[in-house]
Amino acid sequence: MHRPTYGSMLRASAVTLLLALAGCATMDRDECLAVDWRTVGFEDGAAGYAADRIGQHRKACAKHGVTPDLAAYQAGRQEGLREYCVPATGFRLGSQGGSYGGMCAGDLEPAFLDAYRSGQQLHTLETRLANVNYQLDAKRDALQKAESDIVSRSALAISSEASAEERAQAVVDVKHLGERVGRLKAELRQLADDRIHCERDLDDFRATLQLTP
Repeated sequence: MHRPTYGSMLRASAVTLLLALAGCATMDRDECLAVDWRTVGFEDGAAGYAADRIGQHRKACAKHGVTPDLAAYQAGRQEGLREYCVPATGFRLGSQGGSYGGMCAGDLEPAFLDAYRSGQQLHTLETRLANVNYQLDAKRDALQKAESDIVSRSALAISSEASAEERAQAVVDVKHLGERVGRLKAELRQLADDRIHCERDLDDFRATLQLTP
């Protein structure tokens, strides 16, 4: 299995991002009149655009009386796809949670898909860890609030300024809050264990990818 290095993944990510951003703008009149369709096709292919991207260019240029050179565009796109359909790009796409549209056909696809699936696995493990950390933070906040509420409700339960009904309700509240604190602490212990497992799984997988810190 081909494993892209961290450096190659970063370079591919930067190049592809720049090309994608460049392709986002609608072609204006001057661009339509002076366009090299083979170059446009290459840039679209290198940015990983689907084959129907040419339809957007056709629509943008139609009002200026310009029709795309489909043959030149497709030839350029095929060349661009050879730049896009490399393992490093596949890994980046998968690790960012992106979807693969099947544009890397033929001999380019096996290695691309292999790296893409590795990226997906990394994304899954990172997302799982992030979710556990989010739950830990939320439970800690809830625990802190519950403990604070216990203090305030306990004070009310013995307050000479409160009515008998208020004091009785405060006692009930303290009991319920104490039960909630117990549940939250148990959940926090479980989440702490889950985080250890998630971190271990993520570290082990990163080691197989030969990622550097």
